[in-house]
Amino acid sequence: MLNIHNLSVSFQGEYLFEKITFQLGAGTRVGLVGKNGAGKSTLLKIISGEQEYDEGAIAMDKEVTIGFLKQDIDFKKGRTVLEESYEAFTEIKKLEKQLEEINTQLTTRTDYESEGYNQIMIDLNEVQEQYEIHGGYNYQGETERILQGLGFQREDFNKVTETFSGGWRMRIELAKLLLQNNDILLLDEPTNHLDIESILWLEEFLKAYIGAVVLVSHDKMFLDNVTNRTIEISLGKIYDYPKPYSKYLVLRQELREQQLASQKNQQKQIEHTEKLISKFKAKASKATMAQSLIKKLDRIDRIEVDEDDNSVMSLRFPISQIPGKVVITAENASKNYGEKEVLKNVDLLIERDSKTAFVGQNGQGKSTLAKMIVGDVDYNGKIDLGHNVQIGYFAQNQAEYLDGSKTVEETMIDAADERTRPLVRNILGSFLFRGDEADKYVRVLSGGERNRLALAKLLLQPFNVLIMDEPTNHLDIKSKNVLKDALRNFEGTLILVSHDRDFLQGLTNKVYEFKDHNIREYLGDIEYFLEKRNLENLREAEKKTVVAKEAKILPVGGKQSYEDQKKQKSLNNRLSKIEANINKLEREIKVIDVDLAISYEETIAAPNFFENYQAKKDKVSKLMKDWEEVTMQLETLVP
Repeated sequence: MLNIHNLSVSFQGEYLFEKITFQLGAGTRVGLVGKNGAGKSTLLKIISGEQEYDEGAIAMDKEVTIGFLKQDIDFKKGRTVLEESYEAFTEIKKLEKQLEEINTQLTTRTDYESEGYNQIMIDLNEVQEQYEIHGGYNYQGETERILQGLGFQREDFNKVTETFSGGWRMRIELAKLLLQNNDILLLDEPTNHLDIESILWLEEFLKAYIGAVVLVSHDKMFLDNVTNRTIEISLGKIYDYPKPYSKYLVLRQELREQQLASQKNQQKQIEHTEKLISKFKAKASKATMAQSLIKKLDRIDRIEVDEDDNSVMSLRFPISQIPGKVVITAENASKNYGEKEVLKNVDLLIERDSKTAFVGQNGQGKSTLAKMIVGDVDYNGKIDLGHNVQIGYFAQNQAEYLDGSKTVEETMIDAADERTRPLVRNILGSFLFRGDEADKYVRVLSGGERNRLALAKLLLQPFNVLIMDEPTNHLDIKSKNVLKDALRNFEGTLILVSHDRDFLQGLTNKVYEFKDHNIREYLGDIEYFLEKRNLENLREAEKKTVVAKEAKILPVGGKQSYEDQKKQKSLNNRLSKIEANINKLEREIKVIDVDLAISYEETIAAPNFFENYQAKKDKVSKLMKDWEEVTMQLETLVP
């Protein structure tokens, strides 16, 4: 299907990768792995034709089509979710336009017996036949199926795309690719913005995909479940094995150990031969023998051991000062969106030096409680910080707040104060932004590099309590391990929101499960929590369909109907979207209210002030009603 031969790409005189060769065939599902900046996204861009390469060749059949999901996307404004999704069907849309033009001619012309009219009828039959071959009569239904599988609901279909967050727009782009039935799918971190239900759906979709798939992901479980081959880019070379990621790691280690053993044996032979050469050179009668041994030595193919790229960021979280014994308390803390309470009467006690994990279903309030603690959202009830508490907060979309027009160094200097500004270069170096890397513009950084920069920024301010919301998004697997070690050695208090079991393992000593608007405490690590809940992994805990509730609504066959499952997933996703929009609008209205209280005349002087102000309030009211409707629909599915 596709052949890459001796491909080389260099930047500023240094090879990103050199003379790499591999093939892709139907049914191949490749996990493309490597550290951040190794060239994974670059390789995908080259395969897709978006970027040139320096040397080598790429060969593929003319009929082969390629679909590419990039980390950064840009939609045309004004299109609805369905309209944007239909852009996947370029050939069908072209045929629809032809049909429309033909039908217009048929309704306006009256020369029914003419040769021209007869030709129009022939053209109509041909276009209709092509339209049917390309799936013109069922593409709309297929589009809706894919969108719902990725978490959209019917009510979302006619909303314009710019009203959705970046994560949801990424899902629309993914839906377009899945609808195109390309021969080769290139997916750059497709799971970063997906909830657990959508990840599970995507896994099943990709496993049944008949074409070739090349995906970049740092989710080990996703890689193991989907891929049947691993290609690692490391130090300009590739290592290609027909195994999913975890099995590849074992095989690569075994190969390296074999290479080391073979190299050791070969070195012994070389040293023995060199001694004989030295010995025979001293004797005239053995000179011929010595020359023969020298030639033999020159012909030896020296065994090389694969190098490992062990360059990783260096990370240590120092604590600013010792806080009081109790760092955070919450009493009857509640957060509601309209009449629905995401969190209801939550009581929480976080003690100094504790390491706590927040786990549970999406939309159950994990990130919300983190935002309540740091004061990012309004809430009811009481949350108090202890004596001398200083919080460092890493939000889930932290990297999105970086300014692409600034360089790496400028970003850090602008965030630093007089105390930390002289340390900027050293901090950047420890995060692998060394030399010219610090002069890169943020807009050209990979997702993982942006996350590293956001982590570096975190060190510019003092803290003794660290709250991190999904910090491993975009980080490569080695960087995730470094971050884990740094958090394990952190002497302060840690609150960690994550769904990554491997990352949480051995990292926390307390778990709070978020479920049914409240939290439940487990005094142990993540393994203790899973054991108590009788679960194999965190995915089971995060699924929206709760077994206990399913039991009440299962039909005679023992399973919830497929249609009900789909509807329930869609409704839950819509709730999360509504709640996010209400929260955003409430914050905006609060800012306006403060401005009115401070400078009324100046505030109302803004163009269309009252119309815009009332529009926000009206939108909140409408969203409240939407929430009530969705909740009632959910209650019919899950009593």
